Amino acid sequence: MNTLTLRIYYEDTDFSGFVYHARYLHFFERGRTEALRELGVDHRALFESEGGPFFFVVRNMTIDFKSPARMDDVVTVETRVAEVGAASLVMLQKLMRGEAVLCTARVDIAHLAGGKPRRFPADLRSRLDLLANP
Repeated sequence: MNTLTLRIYYEDTDFSGFVYHARYLHFFERGRTEALRELGVDHRALFESEGGPFFFVVRNMTIDFKSPARMDDVVTVETRVAEVGAASLVMLQKLMRGEAVLCTARVDIAHLAGGKPRRFPADLRSRLDLLANP
């Protein structure tokens, strides 16, 4: 599991001082990017690699808003790999304020090259498998 700590800024909120719902997508995207970076995934290298460019594409996302985050909150995005397929993976994410779960997401991700699903390279697949099955 990977964690990323963020502060909620004025720009993240709506007129009420609560985080605007679409901003949660940004927080979760950063969490997924950092989780993959921790695995040694270099997004720029994937884009520029031979046989590529390779992309991670969100195919489906389910979000459950439980409690609002507010301006100046310090929150943590927790990201873990739940399932790994040949050219896809499922990541589960939580946005937390301390021990309180504010929002959760299930993210189905496809691995593409040339607009079509492409199997994960063996080394990346083995790292993803380790995270999914610790």
